[in-house]
Amino acid sequence: MQRRHLLQRSGALLASASAGSIAAAAGLPTEFASPAPLAPIRATPDRLIDISVCTRPFRAQGPRIEAERRYGKTLVHNYGHGGSGWSLSWGSARAAVALALTTRVKHLAVIGCGAIGLTSARVAQRAGLRVRIYCKDRPPEVRSSSASGVWSPDSRICTSEHATPEFTQRWEAMARSSFKTYQSLLGLPGAPVQWHDGYALSDVPFDQPATSAISSVEPDYPDLEALLHDLRPRSVALSAAEHPFNAAHVRRYSQLVFNIATYSRMLLEDFFREGGEIEQREFTHPRQFGGLREATIIHATGYGARALLGDDTLIPVRGQTARLVPQPEVDYGMMWRGHNLFVVPRRDGILVQAQGEHDWNNDDVQVDRALSEAAVTRLAAAFSPRS
Repeated sequence: MQRRHLLQRSGALLASASAGSIAAAAGLPTEFASPAPLAPIRATPDRLIDISVCTRPFRAQGPRIEAERRYGKTLVHNYGHGGSGWSLSWGSARAAVALALTTRVKHLAVIGCGAIGLTSARVAQRAGLRVRIYCKDRPPEVRSSSASGVWSPDSRICTSEHATPEFTQRWEAMARSSFKTYQSLLGLPGAPVQWHDGYALSDVPFDQPATSAISSVEPDYPDLEALLHDLRPRSVALSAAEHPFNAAHVRRYSQLVFNIATYSRMLLEDFFREGGEIEQREFTHPRQFGGLREATIIHATGYGARALLGDDTLIPVRGQTARLVPQPEVDYGMMWRGHNLFVVPRRDGILVQAQGEHDWNNDDVQVDRALSEAAVTRLAAAFSPRS
C-alpha cells in the first residue's frame, strides 16, 4: 500500500493531544490554545497567476552520493533525492563535499544549479574551496524552482525494501544536518525560510485511512520522518468552533516552508559574494567532464542524470504546482486527506498542489491547467458552510 504521498499522509498530524489539553498542561488559559480567526483564501481559478511542472528524480535505492574516477577526473555524484531535494540539500551537500575534500584540491566544479548543486557549491565554499558552477539553466529556470517548498525529508526518498539500517542512519544524519542549517536562516531579510501553521482536514478520524481521491501505482515508501519526531511541534485537534473549515475532523500542525524565489536568490548572491563563478554550458555526454579545468567535480544534475549518465535507476515523478495571487493575511497552509489537496503559504503566492492520475514514471512537463483549476475549486469547497 502507498503510504508516503505528501497529499495523503498524516505523519506527525496523528498526535492525540488536543489544543485545550496542551494549554492546560502548560498552565495557560484555554483561550491561548487557538490563534486569531483565519483569513479565508480567495480560491477562484481566475486568481491563478502561475502553473509549473517539475520532475522529481526518484531512485528506489535513495540518493546517489558516491565518488568515482572517470575521464581523468574525480566525479562525486549527488543526485536522486526524489521529492526531498530542498529538504535534504545541506546534509546531502556536506556528505558530497566530504568526498570531494579527500582529493585535496582547492578548485571544485559543480555541475547543476538546482537545489542540490547550489547548496553543494555553498558548502564547498565554506570548506575553503574555489567553486565554479557549470549549468545550462539557473534559478528560476531550473526544475527545483517549481517545487512546493516544504520540509519533507522523506518524500519519495527510497522504497521500503531499500530502507536498511545503514541507509536510515545516513538519511537521519542528512535530515538533521539540513534542519539545523534551516533554523539558522530564520528571520533573515525576505524570509527565505519560515515556520507556518497548517491545518489538516479529514472526513474521517485521523486514525482511520482516508479514501484516496486518485489511484496510484507507486511503490511503498518508508515512514522515516518518525525518526525526527523531536524536530516538529506536535499537532493538536481542534473543535468545530475553533476553525472555519468544512470538514468533520481538523488538526493544526506546524510546517517549515521555503520561499523558493527568495531562498534561491540568497544562495546565488552568497555564492557570488564569496568568489563563485557560473559558466553556462550544456553537457550531453560525461566525456565532456574531461575537458573541465577542475580535477574534482560534484555532479548534481538531478533527473538530468538519467540522460547524461544513462542512469535508468532514476524514475521521473511528475509534480505540478499552481500559485494564486498572494494574500499577505493568509499565513497558514492546509492539507485535505482524501481530497487530493495541499496548500502552502508562500511569499510569491498561495501554492496549491494536487497529484495527477499518471504522475508516476511520467516526464511530461506540459501544464495541465484543468488539474490545478480543479484543485482550486476543491480549496474553495473547504471554506463552504458546513452541512
